[in-house]
Parts: sequence; structure tokens; C-alpha cells
Amino acid sequence: MSILFSPVTIRSLELRNRLWVSPMCMYSAVDGVVQEWHHTHLAQFASGGAGLIVAEATAVVPEGRISPRDAGLWNDAQRDAWAPIVRAIHERGAAAGIQLAHAGRKASTWWPWADARGSVPEADGGWQTTAPSAVAFDGFDAPVALDAAGIDAVVEGFAAAARRARQAGFDVLEIHGAHGYLLHQFLSPLSNLRSDEYGGSLENRARLLLRVIDAVRGAVGEAVPVFVRISATDHAEGGFTAEEAAAVGDWATAHGADLIDVSSGGLVAHQQIDVFPGYQVPLAETVRQGGRIPTTAVGLITAAAQAEQVLADGAADAIFAGREWLRDPHFALRAAHDLGADVAWPPQYERAHWR
Repeated sequence: MSILFSPVTIRSLELRNRLWVSPMCMYSAVDGVVQEWHHTHLAQFASGGAGLIVAEATAVVPEGRISPRDAGLWNDAQRDAWAPIVRAIHERGAAAGIQLAHAGRKASTWWPWADARGSVPEADGGWQTTAPSAVAFDGFDAPVALDAAGIDAVVEGFAAAARRARQAGFDVLEIHGAHGYLLHQFLSPLSNLRSDEYGGSLENRARLLLRVIDAVRGAVGEAVPVFVRISATDHAEGGFTAEEAAAVGDWATAHGADLIDVSSGGLVAHQQIDVFPGYQVPLAETVRQGGRIPTTAVGLITAAAQAEQVLADGAADAIFAGREWLRDPHFALRAAHDLGADVAWPPQYERAHWR
């Protein structure tokens, strides 16, 4: 019996397997409204056998977008555009998740294939960014430090977006606390220089993330799975560490999170990352704490046997993959074939089953 293709139940949700699609930005929304591209892009992974598909980092407020082309959930038009995509995912047997995000000091940037780099000027549709402290990411414009009212508004933005996500039909909500975006900026001493109750000790630096978890859980009730993505290390001296990430994982689950989605990096331009297949798996294992905290592993996991081994070793409870799904939208069907796992195939694809 393949562990990768065994079902898993989280709160009221049963997922058909443990091979999931990681959130990946498409930079193709218009005023935060997702388009036909998003529909085709996400539904294909459900046809390809994914157990869970988590839609891209979706801004909870306009100023929280990474770029002017990011998806949003701060108004009802955006909610309504997501709903048919969620239905398409469900019709193909997968669960639908969405990553709720605020980019903080890494907001208002150009999309990857734009001719420019760095911060988008206000004249070109950019905006003033915010952060825990007025410290810029290298090459970007300086942010304004959030005051108490601004922090409260961020928390309410996450709660309101969570309510809209449920109205659109999403099964899983993931809070983005990784990759150098706002909640990660509060967690790391490299970007959080505050001297109030949100700065200094790890408990203080984690305060905003825990408030957001409380707010999201309060907005969606007890039946809905809530994940938290964290960068378990900054890959930079003096930054957030795996040991701190394990402590934050403990606190997050105590506040109502069900699973920690473990990634790394993204906070500073001078990070030094040793990249190799499965390079972030040890971080997931550290946060998992011997199975006490449910985690997922992500990062250069590209083959069925590799993913199966991560689970067999007890390093994580499920696998997120990103680029491999872009290369092969039927990654799960191929992985099941490679492992000899007997899973349901779409009848339209049965001719490829077992051959």
C-alpha cells in the first residue's frame, strides 16, 4: 500500500491522496480578479490526480499584492470569480485550497516577465508598501512601519478574505507566513526591528501570525482545515531558525492550525541556500517533532519513489510539489503508475492506465 496514495482526513475533509499542488503565482489577474487562465491552470491538476490543489498567494487587501497582477479576495467580485474554478476542481475529485497572503515590503513589484525589476512606481500602478519596520528588501522601495491600527487592519483583512474563500467553496485555507512576505517579516529578527509587543522575543515576533490564525479560525469555524506555510530558516546569519520554526509550529497548532507547510528562504537577498533534491525535507522533519505537528514537505520533490520515501521516513505527512506539476499536470497519475498504486483514473484517461 502506497503511503503517498493513501487518503488522509483533516477535520471534516477527506483527501484522496497525499500528493498536493503547491500554490504558484500566475501574475495573470485583473484588479485582483482571476481569469480563464486560472480556471484551466488549476482544473488540469485535478484531472491529473492531485489530492489537494492550493491556489496561488491571494492578497487579502489591495496593498498586500506582490504585483499589480496578483489575485485577490478583498471584494465579492473576486470571490465570485473563484467559485467556478473551485467547482471545476471538485467535479474532478480533488479538494480546493487557497493561500491567503500579504506581501508586506515585497509588495508592489513587477511581475517576472515585465521589462522592469524592483518596485512598481505609483505612476505605473504601484503603491506604498508596509512592513513591521521601515527596512527595505534589497532593491525595493522602503516600506512604512505598520502602526497598531494598521496591524489590526491586516488581521481583519485575513478574516474577511477567509470568509469569502469559504463562500467561494474552498475546502482548505492556507495562511502565508513564508518567503519573506509580511507575516514572515514579523517572524524574522532580520526584518522586524520593533520594540513593542510585536518585536524582540520570538513570542512577540510570532504574535501577528497567531492573531491571524485566531481570526481565520474564528471566521470559518471548526470544521475547516487551516494550514500555515512558514519559511523554517532564512538561510542567513541572525535570521529565523528551524528551532524557532518548530516552536512557532507548536504555537500555531495550539491556536487552531492543522498543518504546517514547511518551506524556507525568501526574506533577504543575501540568503545562501544549498539546493538539492528534497533540500527542505529535513526542515519539515524538524518542525514535525516526531509526528506531533503535522507537516508537509516541498522543494525539488520530483519523483514518485522520492515522495514515497519522505513519507515512509516520517519526515512529513504529505507532499507539496510545484514545478513538477507545471512540467506534468498529471504528476499524480504518473506517480501512481510508477508506484503500482491502484487509484481511480478519469475514464477519459483509462487507456493509459497500467500500460
